[in-house]
Amino acid sequence: MSGSDINRRDFLKFMGLGGVGAATLSGCDMPTTITLEEGKEKVVAYLAPEEYAIPGIGVTFASTCQQCPSGCGVHGRVREGRVLKLEGNPEALNGKGLCQMGQASLQGHYNPDRITQPMARKGGALMPVSWEDAWLLMKEKASGTAQGRSAWFTGTVSGHQSVLLAALNKAWGSKDHYVYEAINNAVGSAVNEAVLGDATPVYRFDKAKAVLSFGADFLGTWVSPVHFSREYGKFRSGDRGVLIQVEPKMTLTGGNADLWVAARPGTEGAVALGIANVLLSENQVDGKQLPQAALDVISQYSVSKVAEISGVPGDTLVRIAGYLKERSPSLVLSGESAHGHTNGYQNAMAAMMLNVLLGNIGQTIEASNSMVFDELKAKQGNSKAMLDFAAAAGAGEYDVVFFMGANPVYTAPAHLAMADKIAKVPFKVALSMFPDETTMSADLVLPLSSPYEEWATSVSPYQPKDAAISMSQPLMKPLSVETRSLGDILLSMLKYQGVKDYETFEDYYAYLRSALDSLPASVKAGKDSDAFWSAAVQKGFIKAPSKPGSLKVSLGELDQGGYQTNGDYPMNLVPSSNQSMYDGRNANLPWLQEAPDQITKIFWDSWVEVHPKTASKLGIKEGDFIRIESDQGVIETQAYIYKGVHVDTVAIPMGRGHEEYGRYAKGNGVNPLKILSPVVDEKSGELATHATRVRISKVGRSEELPRLGGSEVQVGRRLVSTVSADVFRRTEGA
Repeated sequence: MSGSDINRRDFLKFMGLGGVGAATLSGCDMPTTITLEEGKEKVVAYLAPEEYAIPGIGVTFASTCQQCPSGCGVHGRVREGRVLKLEGNPEALNGKGLCQMGQASLQGHYNPDRITQPMARKGGALMPVSWEDAWLLMKEKASGTAQGRSAWFTGTVSGHQSVLLAALNKAWGSKDHYVYEAINNAVGSAVNEAVLGDATPVYRFDKAKAVLSFGADFLGTWVSPVHFSREYGKFRSGDRGVLIQVEPKMTLTGGNADLWVAARPGTEGAVALGIANVLLSENQVDGKQLPQAALDVISQYSVSKVAEISGVPGDTLVRIAGYLKERSPSLVLSGESAHGHTNGYQNAMAAMMLNVLLGNIGQTIEASNSMVFDELKAKQGNSKAMLDFAAAAGAGEYDVVFFMGANPVYTAPAHLAMADKIAKVPFKVALSMFPDETTMSADLVLPLSSPYEEWATSVSPYQPKDAAISMSQPLMKPLSVETRSLGDILLSMLKYQGVKDYETFEDYYAYLRSALDSLPASVKAGKDSDAFWSAAVQKGFIKAPSKPGSLKVSLGELDQGGYQTNGDYPMNLVPSSNQSMYDGRNANLPWLQEAPDQITKIFWDSWVEVHPKTASKLGIKEGDFIRIESDQGVIETQAYIYKGVHVDTVAIPMGRGHEEYGRYAKGNGVNPLKILSPVVDEKSGELATHATRVRISKVGRSEELPRLGGSEVQVGRRLVSTVSADVFRRTEGA
């Protein structure tokens, strides 16, 4: 879009409303503040603390958490011009709940290592520059870039910032926008789309009487964990539902399961087929909903064969099948530990097959409602985007690349040589709050405001109820006058590029006011411009019109492939995710470094989980430093002896091992992603994060693990005593 004239369709599109019905535009001269009635304890609009700050009186503001792609609604308590505490927004999808990442996000806002002014590379080092110099440098380097020679590499994006980014790419003639998330459900979404025609269906835990999960850590990091935690509470109420978790390493969800089953990594699909075999042959479940080709494959997976492949005892398979038969309807899920293999797509397909066989489609799996504002929908990240970008950058396809909300230099495996490939790009721009590895490799750094200092909209990728546009508003004035919101930076880029359609907007706030004013009258429910805006920021979200979806069933191939062994590397590596470090983005928050892992209780460092049988065989004791070696490299960390991991598996949590990223993250722990092998899921092309084979050995030194409770002894007394279930039963009533 360019020129001073704009037709109605283009107007709707650049406001993020392409394809929607009638809309009207109010003037762009919106006020930059909306005052608050003094002393009121309620959710209010735009913050102006100097006008109402009263010592000791708190005010609550609605906004949106940006710590992960879920986009939970938050209420921020502000007192005397400072945001002090966050809680969940009771009216949002997550309700009053907020995970520890969201609670700790204020430490990102107040972090002493935040980037507070633009920086440009001079003489090999990043040096402070003014915004004027930064814009001139970017205009010189980026504006003259040839068609198709620039790209963006971001995390998940949505809302009106996504609209501006699309407009900017169009103005530059750039076709490439890589959207990357190290933790994602891309394989599962691909199977959902293929089988159901809906990539993000609604999972009804509240209707299920049994849940069988193949590595979907829905209480930890899978899709929308805070929302699922609420739904899990409903699942557990009344006629208490049964949860079965099949995975190679115990997750937070696995720790809450009624039955936790350790399976060899990559054999989850075989386990699903074995359960289906039992349901058909012993539990008399009617297989008419499955195609004959699927029935033929299932017949090949007898209990004994699956037990040999997966290491799951045959009687356990029969027990799981019995739960699913007796407790209907059920819900079957699959997650990252099942998806992260060369046969990950087939593993997810086998799990979905069980839903089809058990009649769960349309009961515990429902069609989603799709928001009609396509331009605002979330562009979800995956790992294939990183692989594709590495290939393009390595081939010298770009002159300019912008990075925002992703850190591929840290998360990319060593075999991608990501730092070297990014170095081949002549001009690199990072929009960032913190000095992470990718930011510090850039030629120009633009400092971003914190999510609690800016205006923004976002759309959650998973919306099981009403479609909604989430609102973010400043909870306080910026801590640094030199930082800028993402929306303001994108708008300024458009102006520097000479896109006249955006020149009338003084700032992103004015653009956003106009964009929301352009929503159809049905969305605004008869409210005038000011009343609708005030209601939106007070509530924290806007209900948006949606299109009702429908589900089809078209089951794909179920072939699994055999479990691969390797004599040189006899064990599987599981790079596990958790709610503290996540994919590494939280390693600079000391609250989360200090928060003990929910399972092992270890904090402030990395560890490797080893099964007691494996440890005994190799002479490993807890606290011993262990060498973990793949065909791509070596890392060393301390051993934690633990039954919650398969005997042929070692697990190392992701998120630590940073080489940059501030004082709380740099040099702390190890990064298991660096030693991943160069293998992908054969169907989707996603990085096979859980398919790396390793060997382990003792280094020759040992230290006490940094663990909550340590040896569980204090001043010579045990803090917690435990007994076996058999001993407890013998002492009952004594």
